[in-house]
Amino acid sequence: MLGVTIDGWRLEFPPGLTILQALRGSGVDVPHLCHDDRVSPAAVCRLCLVELDGIPRPVPACATPLADGMVIRTQTPALEAGRRATLALLARNHPADVTLLPETPFLRAVRAYGADSELRGSHDRSLLDDSHPYLQADMSRCITCFRCVRICAELQGQFVWMVLNRGKRTRIVPDSGTTLRESSCVACGACVDTCPSGALEDKTMRALGVPTGWTRTTCAYCGVGCEMWVGTREGRIVTVRPVLDSPVNEGHLCSKGRYAFGFLRAPDRVTTPMVRDGPRWRQVSWDDAIGFVAERLRRVLERHGSRSVGVLGSARGTNEENYVTQKFARVVLGTHNVDCCARVCHAPSAAALKATLGAGAATSSYDDIARARTLLVWGANVTESHPVLGARIKQAARRGCALVVADPRRTELARCSDVHLALRPGTNVPLLNAMAHVIVDERLTNEPFLRARVSGREEFEAFIASWTPERAAAICGVEPSLIRRAARLFARGPSMSVHGLGLTEHVQGTEGVMCLVNLALLTGNVGKPGTGVNPLRGQNNVQGAAHMGCDPGSLTGFVPVEEGRARFESVWNAPLPSAPGLDLLRMVDAARDGALHALWAIGYDVLLTNPEGSKTREALAALDLLVVQDLFLNETARNLATVFLPVAASFEKDGTFMNAERRVQRVRRAVEPPAGARTDWEILCAVARAMGHPEGFGFQSAEEIWDEIRQVWGAGAGISYARLEKGGLQWPCPSESHPGTPVLHAERFAAGPRVALSRIEFAASPEVTTVDYPFLLMTGRVLHQFNAGTMTRRTRHASLHPRDVLSICPEDALRLGVEDGERVRIRSRHGETVLPVHLDAGMRSGQLFATFHTWEVFLNRVTGPHRDAHTGTPEYKLTAVNIGRAP
Repeated sequence: MLGVTIDGWRLEFPPGLTILQALRGSGVDVPHLCHDDRVSPAAVCRLCLVELDGIPRPVPACATPLADGMVIRTQTPALEAGRRATLALLARNHPADVTLLPETPFLRAVRAYGADSELRGSHDRSLLDDSHPYLQADMSRCITCFRCVRICAELQGQFVWMVLNRGKRTRIVPDSGTTLRESSCVACGACVDTCPSGALEDKTMRALGVPTGWTRTTCAYCGVGCEMWVGTREGRIVTVRPVLDSPVNEGHLCSKGRYAFGFLRAPDRVTTPMVRDGPRWRQVSWDDAIGFVAERLRRVLERHGSRSVGVLGSARGTNEENYVTQKFARVVLGTHNVDCCARVCHAPSAAALKATLGAGAATSSYDDIARARTLLVWGANVTESHPVLGARIKQAARRGCALVVADPRRTELARCSDVHLALRPGTNVPLLNAMAHVIVDERLTNEPFLRARVSGREEFEAFIASWTPERAAAICGVEPSLIRRAARLFARGPSMSVHGLGLTEHVQGTEGVMCLVNLALLTGNVGKPGTGVNPLRGQNNVQGAAHMGCDPGSLTGFVPVEEGRARFESVWNAPLPSAPGLDLLRMVDAARDGALHALWAIGYDVLLTNPEGSKTREALAALDLLVVQDLFLNETARNLATVFLPVAASFEKDGTFMNAERRVQRVRRAVEPPAGARTDWEILCAVARAMGHPEGFGFQSAEEIWDEIRQVWGAGAGISYARLEKGGLQWPCPSESHPGTPVLHAERFAAGPRVALSRIEFAASPEVTTVDYPFLLMTGRVLHQFNAGTMTRRTRHASLHPRDVLSICPEDALRLGVEDGERVRIRSRHGETVLPVHLDAGMRSGQLFATFHTWEVFLNRVTGPHRDAHTGTPEYKLTAVNIGRAP
C-alpha cells in the first residue's frame, strides 16, 4: 500500500492509481473536464491541478501517478483562483441561455466557482448538426476538451472526430467534413457519454427529459452481454448509458444497445391476447387465451400423442423463462421436442466443443483479448455483428497484437489484419487442415502440452501430412504463403480464436469447429490466459436458452438426457419422456409430413428466419395449432398462427441472461410492461396449471425459478441472485464460495485429463455453382439491424439501415450491367427474391452477400435444404444463385 497525505489527512491506497483516482476514492472533489477513465490522460483543461510537497509547480492529478509519501494539497487559494480563471475563460464563448440545457459537468463547475456571469456566448446555427437520428452536435457549446476525439479513437477505434486549426480557431468536426450522418460514425454514443459541456447530446433525452431513475440491466441484443444503465422518466426509457465498471463492455455500448429501445412503444405492439377466427384476429381475455391453448394442446395430445407437439424457446428470453419452457415441454406435454434458435446458428459450436473438450461453450473470457499475442477471427464480421467486442479486437490490433482474419469478404477487421485469409465460402475445413499441417510440418507444436494432455497424435500427423497449403489453396483459393504465415502467427502463442456463423452455418459446421480446436490443441492455446476457442453467440441469450435445456437431447446444464434423468426426475417429482426429441428443423419436417400437429414458438419468427421459406410456410400451415408468443405480430404470427400471446420485453422483467463467455448476469425491470403483456414464464405456468400441473409451476418470481435451476445444474449452484448483485459470474461456479471460472480446461479438460485430435476430411457442399447459377450467396447481419428486425425495425435504426441490399463487387456489376441501387432478382434452385444492388469493393468476383432483416425481401426464400450432419444446422452461408433484372 502507498501512504499519502491529502489535505492534511494520512491515507493509504493500492499502487497503480493516479492522484485523481486516489482523490475520488477518498471523497475529495477536484474539478476536471478533459478526463475520462476510459481513455488515456491528456491534462488539457488543467482544472485538476494539485500541489505536491517538493514540486515547484502544480501537477495535473489526472496524469500524475500516485507515489508513496506524497503530500498533496487540492484547495489552496492559488489553485482555486486558477480554476476560477480557467472556467471563466471557457465560459466566455459558451452560450448564455444555459437554462434551456440539462445540467452538465461544465455548467456545474462554472456555478460552483461563481463564474456564471462569464457565460457570454451565443448559439451559432452554422455549428448545429441535427442530421443524425440519435445524436445532436452543437459545437457552440464545445470547450475543446477533446474528450470526444480521444474516446472515439481509443474506445471505439472509429476516428470520427477530427481537430481543425489551432488556438482560438480550433474546431472539432466529423471526418466527413460535412454532417455527422454522412460520417463514419457508428452511433455508439461514446462521444455523447463523455462530452462535459452538452456540445454532443442524445436526442432522446432532449425530447423526453432528464432521467429521474436509473436501473442496471443487461442488453437485449447480441451475445456480448453488455451491461447498461437505463434512465427512465415518467414510466418510459429516455436514455441508456454503459456501465463503466462492467468487465464485459468496459464502459462501452453499440448503437443498438444504446439507442434501439424505441420498439417498446411502437404503435403496433400487441398487448391483448388474440385468437384467429378465419382470416381475422379476435381479441380475448387472458383467461380465455390460456383456456384455449390448454384445451387445444390437450386435444392434440389425446389424438396424436406427445410426439406430435413441440415447443421453441427464445434466445431473447431469460434463463428462467427458457428453463420453464423446457420443463413445460417435458413435464406437461411429455416430449423432448424442445429447441431454440441455437439450432440455426451455434449448435455446431456447442456440439464440437462438447465432443472435443467436454464443455459446449467458450473456453475463455473477453479479457483474454488483451492478453493474446495473436487473435484469429474466423467467419465473423465482429465489428458489425458484435460491435463492442469488435472494438476491443480493433484496439488490441492497434496495440500490436497480430490479427488473422478468415472471411470471404474484406471486412473492417480484415482491412486492419496482418493476414486476411479470403477463402471461398464452404472451404473452412481444407484451410484449417492446411494450417494444422504447417504447425506439424514446421514443428511449431507445443510439445509439453501435447505429451501431457493430447492423444491420437501419431494418427493425426499421418492424416494431416497430405493437407499441404498447396492442396488446400486449390480448394479454398488462399495463397499457400498466407496459410503458412497465419499458422506461424497462431502457433507462437498465446493465441485466441473467436468464430462466428461463417464457420458454423455449413454442412461441415461442427467439423469446422473441431478443426479449429485442433489448432488450439496442437499449439497449447487452450486453458490459459490469452488463449482459447470462443464462439460469438448471436442473440443476447442464445447461450443461455440452449444451456437451460431448450435442446431435444440435453437438459439444463447441457447434460445429456439419460445422464441427468435421475436428478431431474427427483427435483421435478415427475418422469422424463423416454422417446427422443426432435430438433427445430426436424419438427418442421415432421409438420410438413403430418406427424407434428402443434407448435408453440416463443420469441422466434420461424417463418422469416428458417431456410427454404416456402417449405417452412407449407409445414407451419399444416399444423392444427400454432401458438406464437412475442412483442409484435411477426411474420409467423401474421401469416399462420392460431393464437398470439403478448409478452413483456427484457426492459420490463427480471431474470438473468448468459453471455458468450459463460457469464450469468442480472436482467432487471426498468419500466412496467404495458397493461395486458405478461412474462413468458408467467404464461407457461398458467397454461401448465390449466392442463392439470399446478405442482412444479407455481413460481412467484424469477428468483424462485433460478433457485430451482441451481438445484438441477451443479455447475451453476453457486450463482445466487445475491451474488449477482455485485456483478456477473462465469460458470462453472459450483458453490457460493467459488469465484467463477474465467478460463476453462486449465488443469484438465471437462472431458478428462486428455482429449484427442480430430481427423476431418473435407466434404464439399452439394450447393455448387453452375452455368445457370454462377454466383455464391452468403447471408449475415449488419451493424444497425438485428436478425429478423422485430425490434430494430421499429426504431430510428430503420433510417440508418432502411432495407436489405445485395452486395456485389463492382467488376461483376459492370459485367452484368447493373448499377448501385438498382433492383435485381436473385434466383436459386429453391426460390427467388428481389432487392437492390450495393456495390462493395470488399466483395470478391463471383460472390454475393445479403442481409435478412426485412420481411419484404424475405431472403430465406432462396436459401437451401442442406444441413450440418451432426446438428442439423442449415447452410445459410452458401447458396448458388443467378442475378436478373427485376420486373
